[in-house]
Amino acid sequence: MMDWTDRHCRFFHRLMTRRAMLYTEMVTAPAVLHGARPRLLDFSEAEHPLALQLGGSDPGELAQAVRHARDWGYDEINLNVGCPSDRVQSGCFGAVLMERPALVADCVAAMIAESPVPVTVKCRIGVDDQIPEQVLPAFLETVARAGVSHFVIHARKAWLQGLSPKENREIPPLDYPLVLRMKQAFPELTICINGGITRLDQAQALLDQGLDGVMIGRAAYHDPAATLIGADRLWGDAFAPDAIAVVEAMRPYIAAHLAQGGRLHQITRHMLGLFTGRPGARGWRRVLSEGAGRPGAGLDLLDAALAQVQAAAA
Repeated sequence: MMDWTDRHCRFFHRLMTRRAMLYTEMVTAPAVLHGARPRLLDFSEAEHPLALQLGGSDPGELAQAVRHARDWGYDEINLNVGCPSDRVQSGCFGAVLMERPALVADCVAAMIAESPVPVTVKCRIGVDDQIPEQVLPAFLETVARAGVSHFVIHARKAWLQGLSPKENREIPPLDYPLVLRMKQAFPELTICINGGITRLDQAQALLDQGLDGVMIGRAAYHDPAATLIGADRLWGDAFAPDAIAVVEAMRPYIAAHLAQGGRLHQITRHMLGLFTGRPGARGWRRVLSEGAGRPGAGLDLLDAALAQVQAAAA
């Protein structure tokens, strides 16, 4: 979700669910050490509960990154061992680390030593020619010995050679039964599942089979109303605002961003999918896509886009 789940996206998503843990886009440990930390790490208090997702393969760098992040008050620190992008492979982190469980164990041990909050790991079931039934339990056991008790498993292999990042999200077959078997084999661990989940009834079915949690990624971005509005019912919470009410709730946040010199499209680009499947959705997307990047675009454009939905529903 790099370049997607920035702080504006997360604030928007939080208006639809009070309970779900939100994750930052992946931030590399060297970026935290040498970059503009406020730009990388700042967030609104309204975003809690919130996990910082880090990428890296150097235990010392990751420990320093966690130490720097402590002052921001995240609720969880997550090490990404699942991203297959070329940028990630060239830096020797992400999914390529599935081949180096001992190094991952060293990394998380160093992070845990610096973290006041839980350190978790997001991983794949394996990479390339690995046999997931063999490597995944060994990976979990090795990393758990270092102190991690919470894993998010993307139920697909990652092919580091021959498939693009997009293809890696779609072509390797999903193996939910394997992840379910990992929960049975490691009942003491918190095992969450990721990959191919686009509906709340799917999430509920997986929870009913014994998994501890479900992570929804791109579906929550492209169709947030379908995956986030009503998600709190999984916790027995009836909170489920209407999508139009969510737009209205965004108005003060957008106004403050514009007053500070921000651009409208920096926020509304994350809102394009809000009305997916509803009358007026195409007009909503068109008005925002064509106009939000123009100089001076403001709340009047948001109102014009919303009018497309309201008119279609009348």
